[in-house]
Amino acid sequence: MIQTSDALLTKEDFTERSDLPDWLLREYQTFHQTVTDRTFPCYFGMNGEKKGELRYGYITQDDWSNLPKTMELFLELFENPKHKRHGLFVFVEPFPNEGTLEEYRQQFWDILQYLHTADEKEWPQDAPRDPDHHLWDFHFHGEPIFAFGNAPAYKQRKTRDLGNSMVIGFQPRKIFKGLEGTEKGGINSREKVRERVELWDKLPKHPDISHFGDPTHNEWKQFFIGDDCEPIRGKCPFSHKEM
Repeated sequence: MIQTSDALLTKEDFTERSDLPDWLLREYQTFHQTVTDRTFPCYFGMNGEKKGELRYGYITQDDWSNLPKTMELFLELFENPKHKRHGLFVFVEPFPNEGTLEEYRQQFWDILQYLHTADEKEWPQDAPRDPDHHLWDFHFHGEPIFAFGNAPAYKQRKTRDLGNSMVIGFQPRKIFKGLEGTEKGGINSREKVRERVELWDKLPKHPDISHFGDPTHNEWKQFFIGDDCEPIRGKCPFSHKEM
């Protein structure tokens, strides 16, 4: 079992600690090389990795029990008013053999459901519980968080392939302050990133990609997009405890 003190990792931990599993060290190196490539589309991820502003966690196939504590420790960083725009990336121990995109998607939603079940704080009263509501967002410890899955089964959308592990990114909504979907800075930043994504992927923007608050958009569909240009159909796999 992963110890609580090991739950939240910094960039330095990958070179200074000797107790991290070999698979994690390998996957972090792939992640680092990918996101620091000068052509990598996401400026925020690239700069955060170079400056040591990102944080990391990991779970094994058999044990997810440290993940709630990892999230709590990560969210505590934002209690400092001078906090950086931190993002958290959680590495999931690779399958023995590479899975299909649907298998990674199912595990992604299972992990979010696990986090929700373990969450000791209630969602804010005014936050929608139903993922079909256009203002639904995932919450943990009372904080709205954007989560997105990356997996080796992405063959066309290469920006979503960060190694042999599934890597889940968690970004609290508060780091987007000033970069919201309707703000000029947010619109410009988003468009620049999306142009670079299209160059990397050689595919147009996925039809489920939009901005939070768009009344024609379901946020949950953006959490784990398809490896194509087809909109995601069906119901969200996530279910709120109250429902």
